[in-house]
Amino acid sequence: MTDFRPLTFLCITTYEKGQEFMRECKRKACRVILVTAEKLKDADWPRESLDDTFYLPEDIPIGDIVKAVTHLARSHKLDRIVALDEYDMETAATLREHLRIPGMGLTTMRYFRDKLAMRMRALDRNLRVPDFVPVVNHGDIRYYIDHVQGPWVLKPRQEASAIGIKKIQAPEDLWPVLDQLGDQQSSFVLERFVPGDVYHVDSVVSENEVVFANVSKYGKPPMNVAQSGGVFTTFTVLRGSKDDVELQQINRDLIAALGLLRGVAHAEFIRAHEDRNFYFLECAARVGGAYINEMVEAATGINLWREWAHIEIAGGDSSSKLPVVREEYAGVILSLARQENPDTSTYNDPEICLRIRKHHHAGLVLRSADPARIPALLENYAQRFAEDFLAIAPQRDKPTA
Repeated sequence: MTDFRPLTFLCITTYEKGQEFMRECKRKACRVILVTAEKLKDADWPRESLDDTFYLPEDIPIGDIVKAVTHLARSHKLDRIVALDEYDMETAATLREHLRIPGMGLTTMRYFRDKLAMRMRALDRNLRVPDFVPVVNHGDIRYYIDHVQGPWVLKPRQEASAIGIKKIQAPEDLWPVLDQLGDQQSSFVLERFVPGDVYHVDSVVSENEVVFANVSKYGKPPMNVAQSGGVFTTFTVLRGSKDDVELQQINRDLIAALGLLRGVAHAEFIRAHEDRNFYFLECAARVGGAYINEMVEAATGINLWREWAHIEIAGGDSSSKLPVVREEYAGVILSLARQENPDTSTYNDPEICLRIRKHHHAGLVLRSADPARIPALLENYAQRFAEDFLAIAPQRDKPTA
């Protein structure tokens, strides 16, 4: 007998995000259950789209989450378990495997969470990556620093973005840092620092195929902004350009190598100043942060959260199609602000399509049909933002909600 029961989504996030994913699931007549952190009880959740909400205490062991969700599954037949943030991917994968619910398992999950695993996988599939070594065997590390010219970067294997990254200038600087890490050393990877321009590709993936991708370029590399402070910018690259075509292909090869079946991906690459080649940096199976989704939607009409929801609902049904893609250009500018609620009204060019409202942040999303207009505006705005708003906070070792 055909089961016409609506799909039930269990959405997990310990950060305030994914509202549009949940709204879209509800629009498509799904039941939506949110599991989030107790500290986010008063966050701006789309409560009209939620059938139930459960709040978890901070630092609850994953085993206790499995017990709680298994108890929930006695009365709710769960069809999909979705981690809306990178830090919840392991929890979601563990639950899927325990409850035998389709979706990404623990092995594939590590290719999108563990910087060592993703590098080894990419290298195995002949994708360029900066020379690296696991921080495990000290003999291997000594050989590496003797044969790979510094400086190097020491990266936490399971942090997001530039959080926790340390730049190492010389061999004698490395060993004291490793001594401080103690038993945590193996949770890091050491990689050659590659000066260059950093790009990101934001994709929608269905049945291992990239069905949509948008290539963008950061103004300053995110690591520079995170470590030295400054104004964050990113913008769409020229469509059909050499960079666009090359990164689209590299990204397709990467997604195939890492094994993403369906969902979204945010991948970062660097074009080295030295040899002009692209090198893979990292890839996450999530929507990019820093209002990248809003920028992509401004340029293309594609909302990554909504399309992710459609693909999860379809569950492999090839009849699910993307809307018509608009081929314009967009950009984001964002910075910490000295003011609690900064006033951006003096920025009044017609290309501004969204003013970001967030405490102690100043930000704008821009849109234009002219590929040269957005980078020019962002360069001008970045100088003005530095004077009008910019505040610099110490680099974080851990993410904040």
